[in-house]
Amino acid sequence: MTTPAHVAIIMDGNGRWAKARGLPRLAGHKAGVEALRKTVKAAADQGIRWLTVYAFSSENWSRPKSEVSDLMGLLKLFIRRDLAELHQNGVRVRIIGDRGNLQSDIAALLEEAETLTARNTAINLVIAFNYGGRDEILRAARTLAEQAVSGKIAPADIDVEAFAAALDSREIPDPDLVIRTSGEMRLSNFLLWQAAYSELVFMPCYWPDFTSDHLAEAIGQFGARERRFGGLVARGVAS
Repeated sequence: MTTPAHVAIIMDGNGRWAKARGLPRLAGHKAGVEALRKTVKAAADQGIRWLTVYAFSSENWSRPKSEVSDLMGLLKLFIRRDLAELHQNGVRVRIIGDRGNLQSDIAALLEEAETLTARNTAINLVIAFNYGGRDEILRAARTLAEQAVSGKIAPADIDVEAFAAALDSREIPDPDLVIRTSGEMRLSNFLLWQAAYSELVFMPCYWPDFTSDHLAEAIGQFGARERRFGGLVARGVAS
């Protein structure tokens, strides 16, 4: 079976999972953290080299303050409780998203996670935090424009490779497979540049119910497809 090198997941449905059980939304987010922990292990076991998860979008700040506070608390708990284990298991943590206006304690935790795990090689866990695809593209365009104005680069030199190098995801391969849970069928501003030729799989289960079997099912769907990248000849991914 063909295994995607990079899988990206939109972890959707925590709130609806909780509502269906008569629980507060926080319970759904806590269950979602447990699902993430299991999925990181399952991805490594299945030979996936890169796993990107949509943890907190740049639009999520518009949610009620109490829920945002709960989500920040869960992020802190995840890093403080699980970072040592992730490090021990050879997980390298990378963060993408705008860190410009983050609270100092959150920013410090994110930097700590990256620094501690920088030399690990078992699997790369990319956490999209305060991330939005349009915002990422806009920030990259602004960076390149500033470089052009200052004379560091010529406008004619801005090609696909130069633009990709200005994104948060530089040095990270594009996702081969994007999975979204909860049955919703949209990207929701996630990896808009990088997912141009990704295979998309939409799972009906809510994120807290996502298991290694669901991951294997999505990989199976991926393996059954032909990827042409705009051409006529299918191109595969090394297993």
